[in-house]
Amino acid sequence: MARPPYQPSLLRLTHGLTALVVLAAWLSGLFVYSRYDGRWGRLPFTPDGNWIDLHGQAGFLLLPLGLVFAAYALTLGRARLKRVTNSMALGALVLAVATGKLMQEDWLRDGQLHHLAYSLHLVAWLLMGLAVVLHVGDSLRLGGTPLLASMASTSLRQGDRPGDWPGQVRRFLQRGR
Repeated sequence: MARPPYQPSLLRLTHGLTALVVLAAWLSGLFVYSRYDGRWGRLPFTPDGNWIDLHGQAGFLLLPLGLVFAAYALTLGRARLKRVTNSMALGALVLAVATGKLMQEDWLRDGQLHHLAYSLHLVAWLLMGLAVVLHVGDSLRLGGTPLLASMASTSLRQGDRPGDWPGQVRRFLQRGR
């Protein structure tokens, strides 16, 4: 039986945290859309709650997480960006966070659905959903469940502990000179 792949711990941490917050933002965005817009359909039931504020909080968390994850992806994980599904997911994340920062939370409450930033935010929401489905499908195709399981693993190799991360980044940057 083939040995499961090992994913670097910094990748697992940044990818996992980003994925959890993206899921929270995506689902809360679905509820926000269903409640305040719904031009192309509404959910049969939207749970009670202040979904705009929850969605904004998820976006607020995504800004620093996304920056750290993007920094990892563009340096130590650069080779993984050659896979279009990885690049698409990162691009959708950047578009979602950037357009979210351009929006004002009262637009939707006031029924102002015409703003370009909101339209682009909806595009980012759709792209993110598509990107995640394609990303998981591509990962299953390339490595199957062992690859997906390796992303959730908590095992650490020697030289891949949190204290080793600055040295990993430093060595990568020195190689690029």
